[in-house]
Amino acid sequence: MSNTRQQLLDKLRTQMVEGQPLPEVIEGNWIKFGDPFVQFAEAIKFVGGVCTTLNSIKELPAKLAEFDQFRAAKRVFSAIPEVVGNVDLTQTADAHDLDNLDFVVYPGEFAVAENGAIWLTDRNLKHRVIFFITQFLVLVIRRSDMVHTMHEAYARAQPPRPGFGLFLSGPSKTADIEQSLVIGAHGCRELQVYILP
Repeated sequence: MSNTRQQLLDKLRTQMVEGQPLPEVIEGNWIKFGDPFVQFAEAIKFVGGVCTTLNSIKELPAKLAEFDQFRAAKRVFSAIPEVVGNVDLTQTADAHDLDNLDFVVYPGEFAVAENGAIWLTDRNLKHRVIFFITQFLVLVIRRSDMVHTMHEAYARAQPPRPGFGLFLSGPSKTADIEQSLVIGAHGCRELQVYILP
């Protein structure tokens, strides 16, 4: 690394930006869906994901085994005990070593019916890059952990919370390359969401 570049990076690291308070939670007569799950499933499908219901988490391994990509996966990280993974994040010192991650199976904290977004955090997670670097992302949520709108979601995501959180909806996609839709351009190629009772 050139000396000038290193000096610039060192200077940037010393600049402390004062934190800003989060916007207040706004109460209101927001939309309520007759069946939030139906709306959520439609939203997931619209953004390019797949939504499947399960009666029990014990069904998940068999459901995943139906996919050729999962059966062929060489590197799987799972934060769901029922799905066996072979990547141990606690033994991965450098997140760059996860660049060939095939599948991530992870629990979402809650979901948003209006747009199919799922709230994810890095609680008890060493490398949050897994959400973006994996080829296939499998998220598991409970039907009871579903809110109607982003207003409710924002209220639920208030402190105390971990330092990192994001709303994720659908697989990675971009349409700014010659106005052609590309799936998996800068994140997972496919998002599968499994809903538990």
